[in-house]
Amino acid sequence: MKSAFARLVYALGLALALLLPMDAALAQSYRFTNLKIEGNQRIESSTIVSYLGIERGAEVTAAQLNDGYQRLVASNAFETVELVPQGSTLVVKVTEYPTINRINFEGNRRIKNDALSELIESESRRVLNPAQVERDAGVIAEAYSQQGRIAATVRPQIIRRNDNRVDLVFEIDEGATIEIERVSFVGNRAFTDRRLRQVMQSKQATFLRAFVRNDTLIEDRIEFDKQVLREFYLSRGYVDFRINSANVELTQERDGFFLLFDLYEGNQFKFGNITVTSDMAQANADDYAATLRIKPGVIYSPTLMEQAITRMERLAVRQGIDFMRVEPRVTRNDRQLTLDVDFVLVRGPRVFVERIDIEGNTTTLDRVIRQQFTTVEGDPFNPRAIRQSAERIKALGYFADANVETREGSSPEQQIIDVNVEEKPTGSLTVGGSYSIDSGVGINLGLTEDNFLGRGQRLRFVIATAQDADNFQIGFTEPYLLGRDLRFDLDLGLGTTSSSYRKYNTSARFFRPALTFSVNEFSRVSFNYSYSNSEMEAQNSTTNGPIILSEIAQGRKTSSALGFNYAFDSRTNGLDPNSGLLIEFGTEVAGVGGDNKYIKSNAKAVAQTRVYHEEVVLRATFETGALRWQSDQPSRAEDRFTLSTNRMRGFEPAGIGPRQEYGDVNDPLGGNQFAVLRLDAEFPIGLPEELGIRGGLFYDIGTLWNLADVNVTGPGVVGRDMSLRHVIGFSVLWTTAIGPLRFNFSKAIKKEDFDRSRNFDLTVQATF
Repeated sequence: MKSAFARLVYALGLALALLLPMDAALAQSYRFTNLKIEGNQRIESSTIVSYLGIERGAEVTAAQLNDGYQRLVASNAFETVELVPQGSTLVVKVTEYPTINRINFEGNRRIKNDALSELIESESRRVLNPAQVERDAGVIAEAYSQQGRIAATVRPQIIRRNDNRVDLVFEIDEGATIEIERVSFVGNRAFTDRRLRQVMQSKQATFLRAFVRNDTLIEDRIEFDKQVLREFYLSRGYVDFRINSANVELTQERDGFFLLFDLYEGNQFKFGNITVTSDMAQANADDYAATLRIKPGVIYSPTLMEQAITRMERLAVRQGIDFMRVEPRVTRNDRQLTLDVDFVLVRGPRVFVERIDIEGNTTTLDRVIRQQFTTVEGDPFNPRAIRQSAERIKALGYFADANVETREGSSPEQQIIDVNVEEKPTGSLTVGGSYSIDSGVGINLGLTEDNFLGRGQRLRFVIATAQDADNFQIGFTEPYLLGRDLRFDLDLGLGTTSSSYRKYNTSARFFRPALTFSVNEFSRVSFNYSYSNSEMEAQNSTTNGPIILSEIAQGRKTSSALGFNYAFDSRTNGLDPNSGLLIEFGTEVAGVGGDNKYIKSNAKAVAQTRVYHEEVVLRATFETGALRWQSDQPSRAEDRFTLSTNRMRGFEPAGIGPRQEYGDVNDPLGGNQFAVLRLDAEFPIGLPEELGIRGGLFYDIGTLWNLADVNVTGPGVVGRDMSLRHVIGFSVLWTTAIGPLRFNFSKAIKKEDFDRSRNFDLTVQATF
C-alpha cells in the first residue's frame, strides 16, 4: 500500500509526465477521446469514470486530471491509482484493495477472540480499508489499557492470498499489568485517606487482585473519582473544595503507579437563615416556607437545596401557578461559616413542552419511558423536572446509555425533549450458594426479567434448596399500575422445612398480592392480602411433647388475612448524609375466610450514624411483635413468633422463649410477643480497605414470651414469662466478590437455664 506521501509525489509527477514545466502543465489543456480502465475486477469501469469526473472529448487541464486522481484515491477503494496519458487516450490503471478472507488475533490471552471481534469494525468478506485497520488496532490497544496494560501494542499484518484476498492478523503484545500501588491524598484534614478511598472507584493493588479489578490506572476512572470526591465534600458542606491536581507517577521499579490527589478542603459551612420571598402576587411566601425542611445549623448540601426547590415547584403545580421558578440566593458569612439562603419565587419564561421524542428503544415501550416524566406535551417547561426525569430513566436499569436533551421547537416558546436510549439485556439467570448454621448449605436458582415484554414489569422465578428447607416462588411486579405511581406485587409459592432445631416438619403454600404507593419522598404505604395453607408434620412422634402433637393433629390450616405496612426511610435522602432513620410497622388481620382468626402486629426501628471521620458506623435496631389469637382452636408454633439468629444473636434458632422439655422432648413453642434491641458498631481494623474486611462489636437484648391461648398440657413447660437475655460479641465482616461473609463470636451473659446458646455464627451468600 502506498502512503499518502507517495500519492502526493505521484500527483506532482503527473504534471512532469507531460514534459512541461509545472506552471505550463497546469495551464495546458487536453482532450481525450477515449478512456481506458485497467486493473479493476469488482468495481465497474463506469463507477471509476464517475469518480474521475472527465468526459470523453471534453477539454481538461492537468489540474483537473490531478483533481480526478485525488477523487479516486479518496474513494478508499483502490490500493494504487495511476493516470497515463497516451495521445488522445487516457489510461487509468488501478489496483483494487483486496477482500479480507479472515481475521485472526495472535498473542492475546487476557482478552478472548470473540471479545476482540466485537470491538473491531473490519469484517471478513469486506474490502480491506487500511485506515479502518489502524483504527481497529487502536481500539484493541485501548481495551488492554482499560485493563491496566498500558504497554500493550497491536500491529496489524496483511498476508496475501490468491484472487486478491488477504488474511488480516492483529499481532498483540499484551505487556504486563501495571497496577496502582498506592492512592494517597494531601491537604485532607476532615477525612482520612481510608475514608476517601472508600468512595472512589480506583483501588490499591492487593494480593486479592483476582477479586479487586479496579486497581489498574484508567484515565476515565480517575475523572470519575474526581467527580465523586467533589460530590462527597459538597454534600458535607465544604463549598470551597477543589482538587488542585491528580498526579500519577511510576514506581522506581516501573511496575506500578502512585496516584496522588492534591486537595483543598476549605471550611465546612452550615445553613444560616432560611427565608422565602415571593415576587409573584398569587404565590404566598408563607405557604412555600412551610414546605421547607432545612433548619439553621444543618450542614449545607446542594442535594437539600434541590429537594427544597422541587417541593416548592410541586406546590406551585398543585396551586395552578404556571412558570414559577425558585431562585436560591445565597449570602455567605465567612465569620460564622454559614450560608443564608433566600428562596425567591419568580416568574420564569413562558415556554411549553411541544413534544417528547424517544429513540433507540427497540423493546421497551414508549410509555415506560414517558412514565418517568412528570411533564407531558403542552405543560410548562421546567428544566429541573427534566433533569430529574433523566435521572429516573437512567435508574431504571433497562438501558446501557440514556441521554435526555432539549432543543427549540417550532417557535422560541416551544421546547422539544429528545430521549435517546441504548437498550441492554434485562434478563438474568443467577446461580447462588448460601450457608448458615441455621439451615446448612443451600443452592439458589433464579430467573429474573426486569423489563418483561418491554413493559417495565418484573417477573421472577426462584428455587431455593438447603439442607433444612426447600422453597419455590414466583413473583410479578407492575411499578405503574393503570399508569399511576402505584406498584402492584403478586407473589405465590410453596415451601417445606425440616429443621434439626424443631422436631417437626412444615409445608406451606401462599398467595400474596399487594399495592404500594408513596406518601412523600421518605414514606410509603402498602396494603396487601395474604392467603396461606400450612401444615405441621411429625418427624418422629416419640420425640414430640403433648403440645406439639396436639398442634400437629390440627392438620392443614388456612389463613386469609388483610394487612397494611408503613415505612419511613431517611437513610438516603435525609438531611444528614451520615445519619438515617428507618421506621416500619404493620398489622395483619386474619379471619376474612379461612380457619385462623388473629391480629398480628410488628414494628421495627433502625437508627444509624457515622462518627470519627465517618469511619465508624453506629447502629441501633429495635424490633417487636405481638399476636392476638382469636380462633376457637389454639394457635400453633407455626403461627407464633420465633427468634432466628438474624434477630437475636448468641442463641440457636428458637433457642429462647417458651418450650416444653423433659426427657427426650425438647419442643420450642414460640411466643405471642417478642422484643429485641440490637446495638452494633462497625469499624476498620487496620487492613487495606480494598480487602473489604471490617470489625464489629454488638450487644443484643431480647425476649420472647406469652402462651396465653395455648392449652398448656404435660410437664416441662418453661419460659412463658418475660425474661430479658443479654448477649455481647464481636464480628468479622468480609465483603467479597462472591458475597458478604459475617463471622459472629458471641457470649450470652444473661440467659435462662433452658435456653440453647451458641457462641459462633457464620453466614455467607454468593451469586456466581
